[in-house]
Amino acid sequence: MSYHRWPPYVPVAQRRARAAREMQKLRKKGLKIEPVEVQGLKIARTFWGKAWCDHLEKFSDFANRLPRGRTYVRNGSVCHLAISKGRVEAMVSGTALYKVKIKITPMPANKWKDVLKLCAGQIGSMLELLQGRLSGNVMELVTDRDKGLFPGPSEIEMACDCPDWAGMCKHIAAVLYGVGARLDRQPELLFLLRNVDHRDLIATQLDIPSATSASGRRRRLAGADLSDVFGVDIEGSDRPSKPNKPKAAAGKKVTKRRAAPTAASVSRLRKRLGLSRSQFARLAGVGPPTVTNWEKGRGRLNLRQHSRDALTRLAQYTPEQAAREVNRTR
Repeated sequence: MSYHRWPPYVPVAQRRARAAREMQKLRKKGLKIEPVEVQGLKIARTFWGKAWCDHLEKFSDFANRLPRGRTYVRNGSVCHLAISKGRVEAMVSGTALYKVKIKITPMPANKWKDVLKLCAGQIGSMLELLQGRLSGNVMELVTDRDKGLFPGPSEIEMACDCPDWAGMCKHIAAVLYGVGARLDRQPELLFLLRNVDHRDLIATQLDIPSATSASGRRRRLAGADLSDVFGVDIEGSDRPSKPNKPKAAAGKKVTKRRAAPTAASVSRLRKRLGLSRSQFARLAGVGPPTVTNWEKGRGRLNLRQHSRDALTRLAQYTPEQAAREVNRTR
C-alpha cells in the first residue's frame, strides 16, 4: 500500500466467510469459540446488558469512539469473545482477523463492601439479582458512575493488534459492546469481570436498617428469637413458659434448633398488617415474586438471615405503622 492510501475495501460477507474459516481452524485446535450474536438493532435488551452499554457511553473518553463499533458488533464481526476474571479476550473480523485484549481492574475491596452494606436486605433472591428485578434504590446504586459495579475508563486497559493508532479502535469498541450483549445472557459474568462474588449480595449477613430510630429497640430485636416476636406458626418454637437449660450428655454438644417462619405465618402477618404482596415485599426488601413463593411454600421456610431479620422487624409493626412505612417508601 502506498503512502496516504487506504487498503482496498473488502465486503462484509467476504470478511465474515474468511473469519468463519479461521474460527473453524481454531475449533479444530481445541479452542472454544464464543461468537457474539445480536438480533436486530438493539445490542442489549436486558437490565445488565443495557446498563453496561449506558455506563460506557456516559464517559467522554469513550462517547465519540464507541459508535464506531456498533456496526461491527451488529453485523457479527465479533467472532469470538471470552470473559474471565478481570479479562476479555476477543477476535474481530475486519480487513484481517484482529485480536483484542481488555483488562479490567478488580473492584477495590472497600468499594465492594460499601455496595454490600447499601444493598443489604434489598435483594430477595439470586433470580431477582440476575434478571435485574431490583428496586429503584438498588438499581441506582449498582449503576452509579463512581460507586457502582461498572469500571471507569481508568480501570480499563485495551489493546488490539490492528494497525489503527487510536487508543480505542472500532474493533475494541465492538468488543466492549459485545460484552453488553454477552451480559444479556450471562449477567453473572460482570461480577467475574470485577473479581467479586455476586452471591455475596444475597448471602450477606449485614443487618438491614430498622424502621425505627430507637437504637435500644434495634438491639433488642437483633438479639430476639424470631418465635418471640413473630407470634404465629413458627415451627420449632413450642417451648415451656420457663424453659430449662438443656443438659448436655457427657462428651456431646447440644445444638439448639432455630425457629423459622412457615408459609401460613408469613401470609397471616401480611394480612394482619393489611398489605398487598407488593407492599409487603417492599417493606421486607424483596420482590413480590419472593413473597408469593414464601406464601406458597410448605412447612418451615429456609430463609436467608436478612429475610428472617426483615420478618422479625415487620412482626413488630401495627397496621398503622406498616401503612405509614409503605407511604414513606413510595
